[in-house]
Amino acid sequence: MTVIARRIKATPARSPSSAWSVIVNLLAPKAGSAARVELENIAGIASSLISDEAFRNSPAVVYGSGPRVRLYCLYDEEAISGENASESALSFVPTEGDWKMSLPCLAEDLGWVQEALKKKSSQITARDLATAVDDDECEAQQDAKNLGIDGEAFLNS
Repeated sequence: MTVIARRIKATPARSPSSAWSVIVNLLAPKAGSAARVELENIAGIASSLISDEAFRNSPAVVYGSGPRVRLYCLYDEEAISGENASESALSFVPTEGDWKMSLPCLAEDLGWVQEALKKKSSQITARDLATAVDDDECEAQQDAKNLGIDGEAFLNS
C-alpha cells in the first residue's frame, strides 16, 4: 500500500479553519465537487479537532481507491518556521471514487464528534487519536469491493 503524508501549518501560523481549508484544497481541489462540499460541511468539527491539536501526532487518514493520505498538522514553533511543512498538491485526487476519511479525536470528545459527523457525512468518521486506522481492515474492505464480495453477507452465512 502506498502512503503519502502531508504536514499542514496550523496554530499560530494560521487559524484552525484556515488549516482545514488547506486540507480541503489538497483532498478535493475541484470547487463544487461532492467531496469538497462534504469536507466543507464538517469544517467546524474539523477545526475544533485541529484546535485541540489532535492532528499533531495522529493523522487524519483518507483511504479508498488510491494511495492512502495521512494529514498531520504542525503547531507552535514548527508551524511558525514551516521547516517541516509539506503542503504541495497531490498528483491525484484522493476523494475521487470510493473514499473514506478518519479524523483523530481526543478521547473525551469522541462521543459528540462521532455523533456530529454522522449527521453531516457518510464517509468521514472519528477515532480516538490513540488508535491507528487499521490497515488490514481498510485493505480487506477495498479487496472485497474489487472482487465484488459482500463482506457482511459472507460473514452472516
